[in-house]
Amino acid sequence: MIGFDYGTSNCAVGVMENGAPQLLALGEHGRYISSTLYAPSRDVIVNWLHKKLPLAEQPAFQSQRTRQLQKGQGALRELVLDGYPTELSFGQQALKDYLQEPDEGYYIKSPKSFLGATGLLPQQAELFEDIVAAMMSNIKTLTEARLGRSVNQTVIGRPINFQGLRGEESNRQAIEILTNAAKRVGFKDVEFQFEPVAAGFEYEASLSTETKVLVVDIGGGTTDCSMLLMGPKQAASHDRTADLLSHSGERVGGNDFDIAFALKGIMPSFGLDSMLKIGKPIPANSFWQAMSINNIHNQTEFYSAANARFLEQLVRDAEQPELLKRLLTVQKNKLSYRVVNAAEQSKIGLTDSTEQLVNLSDIDKGLSLNLDREGFAKACNRELSAITALMTDAIAQACCEPDVVFVTGGTAKSPVLNEFLRQQFQHTPIVIGDHFGSVTAGLTRWANKIYS
Repeated sequence: MIGFDYGTSNCAVGVMENGAPQLLALGEHGRYISSTLYAPSRDVIVNWLHKKLPLAEQPAFQSQRTRQLQKGQGALRELVLDGYPTELSFGQQALKDYLQEPDEGYYIKSPKSFLGATGLLPQQAELFEDIVAAMMSNIKTLTEARLGRSVNQTVIGRPINFQGLRGEESNRQAIEILTNAAKRVGFKDVEFQFEPVAAGFEYEASLSTETKVLVVDIGGGTTDCSMLLMGPKQAASHDRTADLLSHSGERVGGNDFDIAFALKGIMPSFGLDSMLKIGKPIPANSFWQAMSINNIHNQTEFYSAANARFLEQLVRDAEQPELLKRLLTVQKNKLSYRVVNAAEQSKIGLTDSTEQLVNLSDIDKGLSLNLDREGFAKACNRELSAITALMTDAIAQACCEPDVVFVTGGTAKSPVLNEFLRQQFQHTPIVIGDHFGSVTAGLTRWANKIYS
């Protein structure tokens, strides 16, 4: 049995050893695998997955994906003839493969962000299920290699809400995709636990008295808050329903901070806030679409042929055409992930320094920018306000104030976020957990409890 954090930014696996959860080192990835996948062609993902599935699963999968597998075979033949690799890559290697040739292949970051998207067509849902299954298959293989035995029971973390709109329908859709993918790759028993609750379980192991804990999990795709009654007595129970005092959650997380930082910090150098020759501002919609890497519709619109023609006209009409040419380069070479990744790496760098130099000379020769913490805080004002509303809502629902605030999630490493949280809870102790590992550890504890 394992605890499985299939996260928006990273994936991790935990097992119980000597009564305590341990996060596994998974091959060259270490304890955390970036939630990314790269395929030389989108059409070959289904073929790669088919080969990796347990033998018992292959016939049913083949009958369900006959057309896609045939299409993938054609794509594979073309790749071989052209001398391209045919394997998928994951984690940091996926990012490296994408950055080598951004306009070739198929790269996806944080597929979890899309699972609750409204209006998914059946073929889109099938594609995401196959992407998730491919990532889970890779992680399951690495886990079993590390442990030297098979694993077939898991507890997977889930946010309170996968999507803000049509909440319950989105949640149902996302859970169905995750369940189908997990069972397809060989997990026989699959359960889910709210990610902030799981993080709370890990913190609970350190408590000696009954405590009201507000867990604030600022993850890659969502921020989730849970007010929990915790302590030694509660930890012994298999039914924690009465201890879960309130929940709140919204799709605002590290990806949104990265996008906001890219939009406000980088896009002005690509023409955002500049002017047309007629004295009117440049339309901002294309900049937002370019950076919205977690929105299928926006990315489709940005990379459409119609938008390419629109941007070419903007270049002709702009007071500073050299800036708009950079946006056109992003469009023509599919560089949205490249720009948002630059903002993300700057955000991470600003954890230990107050300024970061961003080199974008691969987009335009000599282009480099200075980004700083103050600019990051201003860029993310909307996201910080949304987190404030979630924490306030969780406290109001619980009808009580927390004794302690337990904070986890990779985004919470930022000094800007730390200062923001301390301003919100000036008279309440704040405990900072393992930014990346608390959820996995809690999921592992819960798996051990329900499957033992």
